[in-house]
Amino acid sequence: MWVLSGTAQAYTHVIAPDREIPVNIRSLAKGLKFCGEATGKRQTYYVFESGKAYVVMSASRTKRASGYFNLVSRAAVDRIRKSYAGRQDVTAKQLAVRSRGAGVRDALQALNVLYVLVATGAARRDDRYQDTRLHFNILPR
Repeated sequence: MWVLSGTAQAYTHVIAPDREIPVNIRSLAKGLKFCGEATGKRQTYYVFESGKAYVVMSASRTKRASGYFNLVSRAAVDRIRKSYAGRQDVTAKQLAVRSRGAGVRDALQALNVLYVLVATGAARRDDRYQDTRLHFNILPR
């Protein structure tokens, strides 16, 4: 999982699982391909594909014409998809605790990986549970 650090200037750094990589935001945004969307508890997340990463975007609920984005490495998504294929009732917290070696550092990163899996058709949100957490079913490969 990659995390954007710094401000959204033309150049910034992405923290990958094993190193920090300088990234040109303008070149990252070029050629983004829409993959799909995933619905959270309160808003919708839009997932785009770009080279070696996915970009998970959401609109700000409080600021007009603003939004947020998170970078998710394709390698982390592929590793999670492979190791969790066919599993049901997966939460972001469980994924974060069990997948640190796959590049997932915390529950927010895990949740973004799950949103990418939903948007690409590799997982589904499971609404049978009525607690505060989001539950997902990872489809078999």
